Amino acid sequence: MVDDERDGVRLTSLDAPLGDGLEVTKGDLVEHLDANAFRLVPQLAGRPLSVKRVRPGQEPFMQRNVAKGAPEWVRTVPVWSYGANREVHQVLCDDRRTLLWLANQRAVEFHVPFFVAGAEAEPTGIVLDLDPPEGADFGVVVQAAELVRRALADAGLAGAVKTSGSKGVHVVVPVRGVRPEDAAAATRALAARAAALDPDLATTAYIREDRHGRVFLDSTRSGSSTIVAAYSPRIRPGLPVSAPVAWEDLPSVRPGDVTVRTAPERLGDGDPWTA
Repeated sequence: MVDDERDGVRLTSLDAPLGDGLEVTKGDLVEHLDANAFRLVPQLAGRPLSVKRVRPGQEPFMQRNVAKGAPEWVRTVPVWSYGANREVHQVLCDDRRTLLWLANQRAVEFHVPFFVAGAEAEPTGIVLDLDPPEGADFGVVVQAAELVRRALADAGLAGAVKTSGSKGVHVVVPVRGVRPEDAAAATRALAARAAALDPDLATTAYIREDRHGRVFLDSTRSGSSTIVAAYSPRIRPGLPVSAPVAWEDLPSVRPGDVTVRTAPERLGDGDPWTA
């Protein structure tokens, strides 16, 4: 088995399959995360991190509590888990070394809330998650994203867009100086205004049976909810990446274009997510 050491982190079994049916090695994951640490770490820094991990022979699992045996230099923050009804200690991925350690743990997906630790009442953004109906062409998601963009422009706002790494897109709007309940209300209002621009194309109906083949504008990702970070891989064959996209390029994008193996040529050298 091929091993390595980077930034004081021992990386093991890099030539082994990452997980069942993923068609990549553990080394492919490590190389992507290391090459994009300068992009990914700023999205994660200071935020209580939830990771989705894989192991060969097991189902992927979400992990919020820091793994047992973590090095003493891995920073954590105590967070109350309502699901587990206890306090957990979530990782703060503030540097490349921590990211590499997580990569060696086979952490594939990196999910963060829209607040930093210690400032839970100060949201830093809102998001609409655009989910197409089953079997729909990605083109309908692009059309729905343009509805959201128009609704934002009508309100004097602008947002950034990224692929979800699955079949939809996320439209993210930075905010500052608002209360969590106001951010949640603004997210619902944005979804409603966008859907009203073309009710045959988009809907805010939470129940799937009520969507009738329309794109769902999900406005529920607020408060303590999380979103997969820009540049994070997703647990799907080939490990597609949640990739930022310029609005003008969105019509030419296809889900799965950016993977951990194609990211070097697809993403280039810049960081449009912070532009």
